[in-house]
Amino acid sequence: MLNTGKAVKVSIYLSEGSTRHGVPTYSSILDFLFYRGVSGATVLKGVAGFGADRHMHTSSTVDISDHLPIKIEFVESRERVEELLGKLEDLAGTGMIELHETTVAKPAQRSSAKTLPLPAHQKIEGKARIMRIYIGESDRWRDKPLHQALVEAMRANDVAGVTVYRGILGYGAHRRMHRDKPFHLSRDYSIMLSAIDTEAKLREFLPIVEQMVQEGLVVLSDVEIIKYAHRPIETGEAFSSGDATP
Repeated sequence: MLNTGKAVKVSIYLSEGSTRHGVPTYSSILDFLFYRGVSGATVLKGVAGFGADRHMHTSSTVDISDHLPIKIEFVESRERVEELLGKLEDLAGTGMIELHETTVAKPAQRSSAKTLPLPAHQKIEGKARIMRIYIGESDRWRDKPLHQALVEAMRANDVAGVTVYRGILGYGAHRRMHRDKPFHLSRDYSIMLSAIDTEAKLREFLPIVEQMVQEGLVVLSDVEIIKYAHRPIETGEAFSSGDATP
């Protein structure tokens, strides 16, 4: 646990395309820090930069560069940093590691609450309805994939849950066959969203579906819930991984 007082800020500079045993180097370093109990770490991606090879890399070039700069930052005590430094040097390879003396004014702390209250719609029992929405993978809604927008809309409207399935073979109203096969560049596979909730909740959400789905199929069916189990929401899940990082 990081305490108030003197500490060291570590910055590790890498190339996005660098790998270690087939795994992105930044991912290997992040895993190492996580399993060694480091208080928190953040991975930052640059949009432009150059390194020892003096070659400029930017995200605006026609061919997407996989050599954009990556920076990993974390703050720890001097003792912990000295313990980790040898392995970090090995993991970083040709990358650069920078150390800065710093002062922790207030360390990040875990919330004392262990669980968060579950919304009332989680308690669904007996008879319910299932809504299935069939669309194409290339369908859009306001500049984002339609299936993603539908999931976000359902979550915002407290629908109990939804699962997105990607088809490997199928056809629709246009009688055009869509199939999943190697080296096939088409991105118009069949997509099915399946959501289960009460009749009232899905009926309430249906006008939004009708507005968003310009071409597709929407069906409602009766279901009987035999078991609906879920685990409690851990405190840490309510925050992004960066909330505890410097």
